[in-house]
Amino acid sequence: MNALKSLLAVGIFSIILLAACNDGSTEGDSAEGEGDTNYSEEVDYTITGIEPGAGVTETANNTLDTYDNLDGWELEESSTVGMLAQLADAISNEEPIIVTGWIPHHKFLQYDLKMLDDPEGTMGESESAHTITRIDLEEDMPDAYELLDKFNWELEDVEQVMYEAEDSDVETAAANWVEENQDKVAEWTENIEEVDGEKIEIASMPWEAEQASAAVIEQVFSDYGYDVTVTEVDPAILFESIAGNSVDATVAPALPITQGHLYDRYEGEFVDLGPNLDGLQNGFVVPEYMDIDSIEDLEPNE
Repeated sequence: MNALKSLLAVGIFSIILLAACNDGSTEGDSAEGEGDTNYSEEVDYTITGIEPGAGVTETANNTLDTYDNLDGWELEESSTVGMLAQLADAISNEEPIIVTGWIPHHKFLQYDLKMLDDPEGTMGESESAHTITRIDLEEDMPDAYELLDKFNWELEDVEQVMYEAEDSDVETAAANWVEENQDKVAEWTENIEEVDGEKIEIASMPWEAEQASAAVIEQVFSDYGYDVTVTEVDPAILFESIAGNSVDATVAPALPITQGHLYDRYEGEFVDLGPNLDGLQNGFVVPEYMDIDSIEDLEPNE
């Protein structure tokens, strides 16, 4: 009888042990399945983009054509506002999304984001924003030309203006930045004399970083008595206007990649004063919670 009880106890213990092992195996399989998310399928093989005329749109299309693993992918062109709205919605629901992105941009201050590695370099290497003027500006307005030539700042400066502008407007944010950074402004304006209403027109582009730069240079010129007009146009019109002497200057073009094709088209018809902002970068951007790090981690649409 005791032997029978012993056998029965061993049998019950074995069943319990087997059940425990089976439960552990099931949980492990489930965890492994969660780690195998097909992000390409989840985003419907689509990159969420911005305006058709933007430089990052051109490089994004080139990227889709270059990477074999992006066969069958599409770039959804919309607007910067539209892209940001979709990004915010995806992040609020912790859903996958891939957007065209660039540095500097306030979204990197708002959200935990990362730019995917680009082994082929099709989205472009690190770039700089350049200051470009019409050919005769130095002769016509030497002080304005000198101020533009000295203008330079850092990524954290422009991102601060962009971030503050989200809760006010870019003009207010620029004025606040100028007031709080008088030491840097003093470097730009050393030996610059005030004027009385001399007109100057600055061309910019309808994107936040470019608007921030234009607003800051507008504020500084205004403080020195200039009558400043900032005109927002698409990149092609910007270069055409400066080459045609209908606009005085710009601090916006990203070179050598993003607006490089326009620079080459009009080269010799403007004056390039060199970089005013380094570290610009275009790329495909995803939330940090997406477990991918490179464009090559994506899969073709088969």
